[in-house]
Amino acid sequence: MRAYRLTELGAPPQLERLARPEPGPGQIRVRIAACGLNFADLLMLKGQYQDTPQTPFTMGMEVSGVVDALGPDVARPALGQRVAVFAGQGGLADYGVFDAARAVIIPDSMPFAEAAGFLVAYGTSHLALGHRAGLRVGERLVVLGAAGGVGLSAVELGALMGAEVIAVARGADRLAIAKSAGAHHLIDSDRDDIRARLKALGGVDVVYDAVGGPAFDAALRATRPEGRILCIGFASGIVPQIPANLLLVKNISVLGFYWGGYLGFAPDRLTDSLTELTALYAAGRIRPHVSATFPLERAADALELLRSRNSTGKIVVTM
Repeated sequence: MRAYRLTELGAPPQLERLARPEPGPGQIRVRIAACGLNFADLLMLKGQYQDTPQTPFTMGMEVSGVVDALGPDVARPALGQRVAVFAGQGGLADYGVFDAARAVIIPDSMPFAEAAGFLVAYGTSHLALGHRAGLRVGERLVVLGAAGGVGLSAVELGALMGAEVIAVARGADRLAIAKSAGAHHLIDSDRDDIRARLKALGGVDVVYDAVGGPAFDAALRATRPEGRILCIGFASGIVPQIPANLLLVKNISVLGFYWGGYLGFAPDRLTDSLTELTALYAAGRIRPHVSATFPLERAADALELLRSRNSTGKIVVTM
């Protein structure tokens, strides 16, 4: 089988030929149809992600495909079922062996390309907004980086939860996509003064930040008393340094959020969230946005598009 492998940190990955793996106890083998890319994939190339595997490893964190082999004593999911799996690695390949407990059965109506970009983006936003921040109906939510993979899902889910959603993104085209996902107000981060625009709207209750840098600082200063700030990631490359005096004076909470961490300390919470999200998809209430697909032979081009931050929604590699 083909596999896109990183053999040395800092070196470019290479497409290699490997033996097809066999599942062990508690595992399934998936004939992979598609693999969604995430900003964490770029961090792994340099060993900067908190869960970077030991090299060599096959890249790709989340996949969709069909179960084609079962390990000993594995009954579910069954052979032939369509599944999505958050694996952390192993996705950019023709086949992958994964823990059966991590597989989510996907509806027949869900294309593999959408399923491959579904788990991390929607799982992150659903748990972060609903569980971590406790977003309430009528609250004002600002999403920084609103046209990216997780950002766009936060716009969509925030609107479904009954929030007044402000989307912050670069350029009119990206903002139009955020508006179509349910945003009520649009701020162009290339042209507008984010802090001034947020204050003119009356401030915000919840900040969803996957960007970091100056946008975080602007949103912090426009957060209302008892507001909550979700730290999702730092796509700008700048990790904010938070002035604690502002948190004290305005009774603001800053909440760290790492979706993959729930696999270690609260897997049932993650599983329940994904079950609810799958039901929302089946009911037609959410629709993942895949802006670009690449064949496995062009995985390097897909990663470069991700690095450029010129895409919207998810980038998916197909097998």
